[in-house]
Amino acid sequence: MKQILIKPEIQSYDTFKAFAAEYELGEGDVILTNEYIYSPIMAAENLKCGVIYQEKYGMGEPTDVMTEAILEEMKKYNAKRIIAVGGGTIIDIAKVLVLEGGDGIDDMYDKMASLKKGKELIIIPTTCGTGSEVTNIAVLNRTKLGTKQGMVSTAMFADKAVLISEFLGSLPYKVFATSSIDALVHAVESYLNPDATVFSGMYSVKAIEMILKGYCRIAADSPEVWKEDAKDYLIASCMAGIAFSNNGCGAVHAMAYAIGGKYHVPHGESNYQYFVPVLKVYEEKESGGRLEELKDILKKCMASGGFCGAEDDKSAIVLLGELLDKVLPAKKMREYGVVQEDIEPFAQSTVDNQQRLLKNSYVPLSQEEIKAIYQSCL
Repeated sequence: MKQILIKPEIQSYDTFKAFAAEYELGEGDVILTNEYIYSPIMAAENLKCGVIYQEKYGMGEPTDVMTEAILEEMKKYNAKRIIAVGGGTIIDIAKVLVLEGGDGIDDMYDKMASLKKGKELIIIPTTCGTGSEVTNIAVLNRTKLGTKQGMVSTAMFADKAVLISEFLGSLPYKVFATSSIDALVHAVESYLNPDATVFSGMYSVKAIEMILKGYCRIAADSPEVWKEDAKDYLIASCMAGIAFSNNGCGAVHAMAYAIGGKYHVPHGESNYQYFVPVLKVYEEKESGGRLEELKDILKKCMASGGFCGAEDDKSAIVLLGELLDKVLPAKKMREYGVVQEDIEPFAQSTVDNQQRLLKNSYVPLSQEEIKAIYQSCL
């Protein structure tokens, strides 16, 4: 049985300037990023490489249409290396850009197993949540299907993952909160995965500890203290990425894709919607075993962080929900525009299109149970 696979090599630099000098960025390199990321930090280096701004081809999270347009733009460059500098949208698109062996996005989904890497890929995350810098999956909104789906290939692993905390400095608080909650979901779902090993669990637990320590500081002090812990959140996100890269995520992610696909809710926010509700259903169905271990870990983390109520008999999962509300108040689905008529199609879409994720659930969830969770979040 495989215990753990860690790819790619992970590096860190204090500044982008130091990274650019070390890598000698120039002709033959293409940076995929956003202009608001490039201008304040990277522009000063006067680089001679190509630069593509993702937002010129579509806004929001990655779609098949957006990615097809950027693939067409890439034909103008004789690129040997692609440097992805950004959040999940940038990183997922960049993983597709380095692939060969498919004729368009739909064909790539059909031929995932045979895709090859045609260019070197370097990923620099600018949020502390995706963990995508160390995974071999890209999630695109397949507009014809009306849902998000993952494209998975060993060719999509980056050659280098580079952590530069300088990029987190200007991150809006809400983006920090939703992205770091996403990292926490990655760590928890991979820990509860039936295929989790002691090695992957080690990365999950450390990520949980680092994130909850920071959250307890936010709850006790103020939202702005997160910047003091920015490097820790970035490392924790990467560790959670290593964990779920080996095991995969579960029902929380599976359920998030329907609302993300129809209402364009950012990935971290959509995961937050269902995180605690799914854990509560797990607890109702099978409270022992690995879930009990997780609850102990959560309780100890919150108690050591001084979170009020952590010493009580209250369920660790309920307590986690209270802590997350201190970090960022949870929304109901209706606040994003979801209506009652969406519930049945969402449940059906989850069952029809997300078996890759549902099979990783701590306990199996029926379509009726998934529907009930959606209903509770409306």
